[in-house]
Amino acid sequence: MRTTSEKSSGRAPVSADRPAPAGALSGPASRKLPVPPRERKPALAALAVLLILGGALATTLLVLRSGDRVSAIQIVQQIGTGQPITEAAMREVQIADTGIGYVPYAARGRVTESFARVTILPGTLLTEEMTLSASEELGPGKAQVGLALKPGQMPSTLRAGDRVQVIHVSARGEAGGTPGRVLAQSALVHSVGAQGRGGSGGSGGQVTIIVDSTISPAVAGYSARGEIALAELPGAR
Repeated sequence: MRTTSEKSSGRAPVSADRPAPAGALSGPASRKLPVPPRERKPALAALAVLLILGGALATTLLVLRSGDRVSAIQIVQQIGTGQPITEAAMREVQIADTGIGYVPYAARGRVTESFARVTILPGTLLTEEMTLSASEELGPGKAQVGLALKPGQMPSTLRAGDRVQVIHVSARGEAGGTPGRVLAQSALVHSVGAQGRGGSGGSGGQVTIIVDSTISPAVAGYSARGEIALAELPGAR
């Protein structure tokens, strides 16, 4: 039966079971946009797995590789160009195997028969490129000359392997202040003996240099008269 209000309004009651009119929204769910089905890409997934596995394998290899140690030769004394490499100048060190061709410590006997191609500083790990089987400085046409120098005739910092100018300085005090005459532009210092301090001129001592055999008699003669001086060439090592 209709109630009084329904009769007075003239409207028919809406049943809860009655379906909503066509085109009407039924609720919040009806406002959602359609979602397309998710596309699966098995190739990309497989690639990601391979990359992860490859990275893990590389990390493992690096860790294992870092544990590989090899024995190498480290130079502990400065060795000048053309100088023999003595066993006293070498020591054994353990380093990571990086693939660089360091000379193994087991080859130290062979190394003692070679010479330095370049000046080798203390702390250097020795490679084959740093050595020579024969000293080019002591080849044909070269001569070793021993000098007994007075204070002021040689730098106090002179060491084996340095390059020097060999200068004739007259002891007779020639008039006009004639400058010294260069006998050898770039001679190699083969060895430096005990040096002593004296006077204001600095240090003197025994020095052996390598020069061309054509000028070795003149250098030896001037040295015997105390008329030889050495000027170091730091940039010519």
